[in-house]
Amino acid sequence: MKPTVFRILFAISLVHLFNDTIQSIIPAILPILKDTMKLTYTQSGIIVFMLNMTASVMQPLIGLYADRRPMPYMLPIGMGFTFFGVLGIALAPNYGMVLLSVILIGLGSAVFHPEGSRVAFMAGGSRRGLAQSIFQVGGNSGQSLASVMTAIIFAPLGQLGAIWFTAIAAIAIVVQLYIARWYDRYLTLNPPSQRKSGSRGMSLQRKRQIKLAIGLLLFLIFARSWYHAGITIYYPFQLMDQFAITLEQAQIYIFLFAAAGAVGTFFGGPLSDRFGRRNMIFFSMLGSAPLALLLPYASSGWAYVIMLVNGFIILSSFSVTVVYAQELIPGKVGTVSGLTIGFAFGLGALGALALGRLADVYELEAVMLAVSFLPLLGLLTLFLPSDKTLKAWTQEAEQ
Repeated sequence: MKPTVFRILFAISLVHLFNDTIQSIIPAILPILKDTMKLTYTQSGIIVFMLNMTASVMQPLIGLYADRRPMPYMLPIGMGFTFFGVLGIALAPNYGMVLLSVILIGLGSAVFHPEGSRVAFMAGGSRRGLAQSIFQVGGNSGQSLASVMTAIIFAPLGQLGAIWFTAIAAIAIVVQLYIARWYDRYLTLNPPSQRKSGSRGMSLQRKRQIKLAIGLLLFLIFARSWYHAGITIYYPFQLMDQFAITLEQAQIYIFLFAAAGAVGTFFGGPLSDRFGRRNMIFFSMLGSAPLALLLPYASSGWAYVIMLVNGFIILSSFSVTVVYAQELIPGKVGTVSGLTIGFAFGLGALGALALGRLADVYELEAVMLAVSFLPLLGLLTLFLPSDKTLKAWTQEAEQ
């Protein structure tokens, strides 16, 4: 049993909270930018697309490079990109400057996520599910703050309110310097050359089975990401149209969904340690399907309940899919983390753009109705290898 370094886990989770809080100011400020700059739904979707696509494309590349040459001090450097991106958002005079600023924030996120996930993997010791949950709950908690920030900061202060988040980025840089020093000492005691990759001893047939499993896992992440994009970005517009409520009131629903998702993320990892990774992914996806199908027909009161419960269920697999992929491809922590987390960002970006375009062409209500069917794709989880099979594959590779 390897020890769990909780001080580092809590530190990297705190930075994850800061990073994703900053990233969440983009969808939070989107209604204000749409109004002040007279943007279409498609242009609004492009903003989120540029942010998430930048992160998603770069994350696997950074993870692949860091698997070969770990780079502890890239963590504070990446947050430096985020600092200047937030400053640009606050002062952007036009749409082009907004896009440039979100690209900088996306680059900062691309550096942080694979390396942050690696820190969680190293600090977690033998409790990888718990460690990844502690790491991910920081990010999901940060995402849940977007709705609160809209009501407290952006509604009264407007676009300029984003400048307050430069202070959060500065604090995150200081914390990451502390983490980077621990990371550097860990590498000194555990040189990369001494860590084995479990894929070297696998047969071609086994590698083919793993590729199919990874493909299916990424497809499930696709379904979850598109549903998440629909709920967090476009559902507030539907709520305002359907129930004639204000933006601040609509954001309460999104806060409940995201806050419950953060709690679900925290419990999902330990539960997967006990009941199995695949079982947890199956419960998360298919368990949310009935509530997702009911949401378009729910009253304003019942929508609170559905958003709360469904947020907990569908995001309980967020950290589990990362750990499952790490165990599916042992020895490639950075690459796998960048692929799974980055893929989620990328698909969320494509979802935001595609759903925005569809909402411009068709009625938003019809688009959200189609989104409600996505969790049913969780049935495909049954075709993923079981946890017992993964352990057998790992033992076979190490022989």
